[in-house]
Amino acid sequence: MSNETTPINRHLGQLASELDGELYFDNLMKTLYATDASVYREIPLAVAFPKHAKDIKKLIRFAKEHKTSLIPRTAGTSLAGQCVGDGIVLDVSKHLNKILEFNKEEGWVRVQPGVVRNELNHFLKPHGLFFSPITSTASRAMIGGMVGNNSCGTTSIVYGSTREHTLSLKVLLSDASEIEVKALSDEEFVQKCSLETLEGSLYRQMRQVLSNPDVQAQIRDNFPKPNIHRRNTGYAVDYLLETNLFSGNSVPFDFCKLLCGSEGTLAVTTEITLHLDPLPDPHEIVVAAHFDSIHQSMKAAQVAMKQDPTAVELMDKIILDCTKENVEQSKNRDFVEGDPQAILMVEFRGKELEEAVRKGEMFIQALRDANLGYAYPVIGPDRTKNAWELRSAGLGLLANIPGDTKAVACIEDTAVDIDDLADYIDEFAGIMEGFGQKPVYYAHAGAGEIHLRPILDLKKEADVRRFYEISEASAKLVKKYRGSLSGEHGDGRVRAAFIPMMVGEANYTLFKQIKKTWDPDNIFNPGKIVDAPPMNTSLRYEPGMGTPEHDTLFDFGSVGGILRMAEKCNGSGDCRKLPTTGGGTMCPSYQATRNERDTTRGRANILREFLTKNTKENPFDHPEIKEVMDLCLSCKGCTSECPSNVDMATIKAEFQYQYHKTHGVPLRSKAFAYINNLNEMGSRIPGVSNFFLSNPLTSGLVKRVLGVAPNRELPMLSPVSLRSWYKRNYPQLSGDVPVRKTVYLFADEFTNHNDALIGIKSIKLLRHLGYEVNMVDHPESGRGAISKGLLEYARKVADKNVEIFSALISADTPLLGIEPSAILGFRDEYPRLVSKQWVDAAKKLRAHTSLIDEFLAKEVVAGNICADQFTDSPKEILLHGHCHQKALSSVNFTSKLLSLPKNYQVKIIPSGCCGMAGSFGYEKEHYKLSMQIGEMVLFPAVRKASEQAIIAAPGTSCRHQILDGTGKKAVHPIEVLFEAAGLS
Repeated sequence: MSNETTPINRHLGQLASELDGELYFDNLMKTLYATDASVYREIPLAVAFPKHAKDIKKLIRFAKEHKTSLIPRTAGTSLAGQCVGDGIVLDVSKHLNKILEFNKEEGWVRVQPGVVRNELNHFLKPHGLFFSPITSTASRAMIGGMVGNNSCGTTSIVYGSTREHTLSLKVLLSDASEIEVKALSDEEFVQKCSLETLEGSLYRQMRQVLSNPDVQAQIRDNFPKPNIHRRNTGYAVDYLLETNLFSGNSVPFDFCKLLCGSEGTLAVTTEITLHLDPLPDPHEIVVAAHFDSIHQSMKAAQVAMKQDPTAVELMDKIILDCTKENVEQSKNRDFVEGDPQAILMVEFRGKELEEAVRKGEMFIQALRDANLGYAYPVIGPDRTKNAWELRSAGLGLLANIPGDTKAVACIEDTAVDIDDLADYIDEFAGIMEGFGQKPVYYAHAGAGEIHLRPILDLKKEADVRRFYEISEASAKLVKKYRGSLSGEHGDGRVRAAFIPMMVGEANYTLFKQIKKTWDPDNIFNPGKIVDAPPMNTSLRYEPGMGTPEHDTLFDFGSVGGILRMAEKCNGSGDCRKLPTTGGGTMCPSYQATRNERDTTRGRANILREFLTKNTKENPFDHPEIKEVMDLCLSCKGCTSECPSNVDMATIKAEFQYQYHKTHGVPLRSKAFAYINNLNEMGSRIPGVSNFFLSNPLTSGLVKRVLGVAPNRELPMLSPVSLRSWYKRNYPQLSGDVPVRKTVYLFADEFTNHNDALIGIKSIKLLRHLGYEVNMVDHPESGRGAISKGLLEYARKVADKNVEIFSALISADTPLLGIEPSAILGFRDEYPRLVSKQWVDAAKKLRAHTSLIDEFLAKEVVAGNICADQFTDSPKEILLHGHCHQKALSSVNFTSKLLSLPKNYQVKIIPSGCCGMAGSFGYEKEHYKLSMQIGEMVLFPAVRKASEQAIIAAPGTSCRHQILDGTGKKAVHPIEVLFEAAGLS
């Protein structure tokens, strides 16, 4: 909490003391919640994490008394600015995230609003049921947000929207009363109308206005076409009108229809009961139809909708081009043929694979008959997950457009009748051409909703004006086709100003009346849907301000500087994935703490704020930046898993370097940065050194001085260094095996001094398999110095390594490394770290540098190593990959290599970071979190393993973490192969 003593802060401090949850109003927390995934920014008054409904009631009363507002928020992935405001942000994701009740027989589940969509389906899957709406953000989107936006997603053509699946809602009204809304019989509706409460007035208002023939006519004449199921413009009174009370049909009146899509402007939801569907048919294929024009793809979407698909999704050339440079998604685009202007991804399912394939073939034939498309690759069941990941990454990938011009979310949510889609898109393209625009096209073609984005630089005043002008022109076109301006992303700040145009002034006046009745003091998310401020105000960037330049030691030139690296984050929130369903490595600290500050997004927001609005001599000298960087484990997961490739690990290293300029380098940081030098000295007398490192008295003193966790065992030194062993013993190794290829082995500081035996086995194995191993004198890798921000020292090390190896390494004589974090620095940091004269050499060198297991796996594929060279005895192996390996290479190389012996069964543990992360887990203040991260997936998997199972882990820190956390010893994969080859 803040120490400021302004009157409102004193009131907030009192409120904080009364809540069972938490309330913050310091600059750090307010800045973290000033943005979402939209283009908007407003500093809130405070941020609350209510623990239960009682807390929310107190917050409602506080808002009424102090004339402020509440902005409900879950994952903060809103594209329209729904989660931005100057009141109290109400984040329900941390505490209100439980599954409360499940009824398999009746097919429903009751949850709190902070339950993640994919987490819910992970729970439901064993029961054969699922919650069917699936957004591209499903790995972090929460049910409360999906209700607020009435989310739809890729399968809406089959399953509809969240509105169709919401059975009941428990909500708190603006007078803090708690009610439940659900489908009502005629008698129940009458009873509700008789209540002398706020709840009663809500029902009476609906009875009065919707019974009026003039109101009925104005709704039916001005709302979007009713066959457009993605229609969320304004309040959904058109759904309430089409009920038995007002239209004589059999549909019961249900306020859930109104609250779904109301964006938290009418009530605060505390519980949600959802209808569930049976799991879809188990077998699926995707036809990826390629087109030379957007128009052709729109026509093809109409064809697709007649073929019983389960999803029809579009990606255009701009997005496809972005996937080429994305580390993760470049692996998922192997089905792309040529250079299409658009790809339509059409999913077909069946109870048997043959049924799905047959549907796909019929679709392909229909396209050929219509002369639509030029290629129709069929993606089989084993690859559809990757293909959909490529499509889902679209939003984040758009942030990779170089420079300050970005694909801006403002007209991306329009939905029209599928029969109007091609004509609408043609006319839209003409309008955009008038603005000099070549917009981005992607998403839900089968539902008549294409996400359309102009490319603008909102740092320029002229583009801020175009932002409005393009949005207005789009709204007029959508109105012409009687479509919905908001399909699934909501009105928020970006579209609310155009609602009077879309539904007419009379209907807009009705919306205002509804808002006034439900929320007379305007405390619930004001400025959304009604009474919205101008849509081109309160933007992330102040027009005309420009982008401050900051001198850095790392070269961020490829993205325009360190600030633009942070600005690449568009808020899509991929860094909020959870380990049980989202998988991946990115942001292990968030996975453990569930705190926004521990996400890549949170860190990027803080960097953007303080590096843009800096007033200090040292722009990096901000405690807020230091605080959010503290729990970054430098796992490198964001370099591949963040669709925008925001490289937070490198930013952290640079930040520490800059921060040290003002505050100096702590002793512990120096010790870890110069660990190679310390080990070099210790290795002269390893026995004595190990005594001091292991003796409780002396090791305890070392730990206290350096701030190392007392629970940790300090790494021991090997009796002989790898370099020494090589010089003495390599010439005597058997030369009976013909030399297949010459390789150079990088003797990293960890293998050389602490894990020399692994290095020795690596050399022996390589020689046994026919590889001549050269080892030359060279410096350490500099990994410790990079991780602690001692970048000038790290640059000297990198320069020398590049100078030495660039003269030796080529495709014919590659450089191999054993420790992932050390060798992969050649690929990742070195080209941006070395002095200018060595940049080109570093770039060439990285192409011929690899992990030893990666190299050997490729040699297996090339036919140079075979299973006959190893035992056929059975072994069970559990493999945990190193973070840097997952981000910059692939753990699959190691898995395939370990699977080479005929009867070796390898299972990759679906873990992210182990939690040690170099020195992070040794630091006393990080020890608890380090172990908490290990307990998420890794430790339980290791403990469940059979006694006979081998635990393999390439990373030295990972092996130490596994030992400390489970008591089981993990070995390097090379040690497993060494034994399998019968070597000693």
